[in-house]
Amino acid sequence: MNSRLSNWALNISPSPTLAVDSKAKALKAEGKDVCGFGAGEPNFDTPDFIKEACIKAIEAGKTKYIPAAGLPDLREALAAFYRDEKHIGGVKASDIIISSGGKFTCYLAILAVCGVGDEVVIPAPYWVSYPEMVKLAGATPVFVSCSDESDFKITPAQLEAAITPKTKMFILTSPSNPTGAVYSRDELKALADVAIKHDIFILSDEIYEFLTYDGVESVSPASFSAEAREHVIIASGFSKSYAMTGWRLGTLCAPSDVAAAVSKLQSQTTSNATTFAQYGALEVFKRPGEAKRAREEMLKVFDRRRITLLDGLNAIDGISCRRAKGAFYLFPNISKFGMSSSEFCAKILEKELVAIVPGVAFGADGNIRFSYAVGDDVISKGLERISRFCASL
Repeated sequence: MNSRLSNWALNISPSPTLAVDSKAKALKAEGKDVCGFGAGEPNFDTPDFIKEACIKAIEAGKTKYIPAAGLPDLREALAAFYRDEKHIGGVKASDIIISSGGKFTCYLAILAVCGVGDEVVIPAPYWVSYPEMVKLAGATPVFVSCSDESDFKITPAQLEAAITPKTKMFILTSPSNPTGAVYSRDELKALADVAIKHDIFILSDEIYEFLTYDGVESVSPASFSAEAREHVIIASGFSKSYAMTGWRLGTLCAPSDVAAAVSKLQSQTTSNATTFAQYGALEVFKRPGEAKRAREEMLKVFDRRRITLLDGLNAIDGISCRRAKGAFYLFPNISKFGMSSSEFCAKILEKELVAIVPGVAFGADGNIRFSYAVGDDVISKGLERISRFCASL
């Protein structure tokens, strides 16, 4: 019997991170005291100066269609940011696309260059949506396992070994969701050299670029040379650095032909991202001092939570956790307990009302992911409950 649904719909998996967050919220709605570590969403409000600019845009009637690629002034501002702040030469406004969220930006980038018969190299652990996006484009994800011992980073030798004549793209995330790992300049340069050698694209997801710790710097592989720039597609946005997750604004900086293709795809799918929201985002570049202060205030809080959660997890017998250098995640290893990450997370939710995302969702079944974009009280109570749970195993 033929299915009423398409192969795309039948073969796609729902987002496990959103599923965990939804379960935690449902339990909270029932009056349960849940410690939720699932969602990758800052628990801060969007800075007032951004909200005020958006409100003014609405009041001024800036609620109509704009070009599919985005607000021209915002694209100009982003092009200048990539040239002046990220040191990427030759970026023009036409190389910038504003889309409806960073997730959609990544999908459009994959769709623009990958199709049936193509392969995409994805280091594991990976963000849960990458493989599904690749499959939706008709391409095949090729996973490369990266362990705790390597700080969850793919090596040039591993990348080289995974590339075949069918390889079209390599997805790179730094800072990383789910691990918090940040690649150094030298590490990125070596990976970019492999991509250039084999003439494949790097999809560089830089959504967490402003969230780094311990003096670590976030570098874009597009900044190394003109040749690297032609092989790198940058996906980013405003969600994580400015607590704008619900605004749904993603940004793409790409070689001219890729940007033009993405613009065409967007024109036939969503048209433009929400017009007045883009005026709010533009204020980030009009008032850089306030934008920097807002980022630094959040970063200071995230850093304190990072260390509290890191120290607390490593103090629990059976758990080992690497010191993440970016984003707002920790990815501890729980393999000593002799159970799958799904079983661990299901049991701790049932027994202690702690919601954590199982590492199997990210391609690493020996680990679990914590988001520390939560309140200090959640971290304190959560650590107490996790310790009690692990002691009972």
